[in-house]
Amino acid sequence: MFETLMNLVQQNAGSAIVNNPAIPNEHNNAAMETVVQSMLGGLTQQAQGGGLGNLLGMVVNGGGNVQDNPVTQGVQQHVEQSLMQKLGISPQVAMSVAGALVPVVLGKLMHKAADPNDSSVDGNTIMGAATGQQGTDWMGMAGSAMADGKLDMNDLMRVAGSQLGGGGVGGLGGMLGGLFGGK
Repeated sequence: MFETLMNLVQQNAGSAIVNNPAIPNEHNNAAMETVVQSMLGGLTQQAQGGGLGNLLGMVVNGGGNVQDNPVTQGVQQHVEQSLMQKLGISPQVAMSVAGALVPVVLGKLMHKAADPNDSSVDGNTIMGAATGQQGTDWMGMAGSAMADGKLDMNDLMRVAGSQLGGGGVGGLGGMLGGLFGGK
């Protein structure tokens, strides 16, 4: 997933990093690597900090709700902090870079994950990287939970309970909120 994210950042880093006079050219690669690493860290932070449902909802929706998703906002803040700490750039520049890249890159990542013709990344890979639970069939769980055309607490308890074991009801509540677009 790192490679896919790096490619997306490189493809979209034009004015945000490469042509940004506030980031010296010799720091462009370091800036892009910092963005990728902090996006991965931000996704993990969001998944483990109560945003699991929002993240799953974003993946299931193929990136359709990226701009307004609290996960995007959290990842963006994580990227801003990392850029300031690792590269010593001003808060304004860090906000500008993160604001230009994070929503676009996350949107494209989620779109790629939803595209059956693109094997570079899928929803399970994204969820596995964010939760540390590689090998879990997150998309299968989401599909099973909604197989009867509706999503209720019984579906989530049956399908996701074992995967969210440590999260208990809070984990399921977060999942419900994310799937229904809540915050």
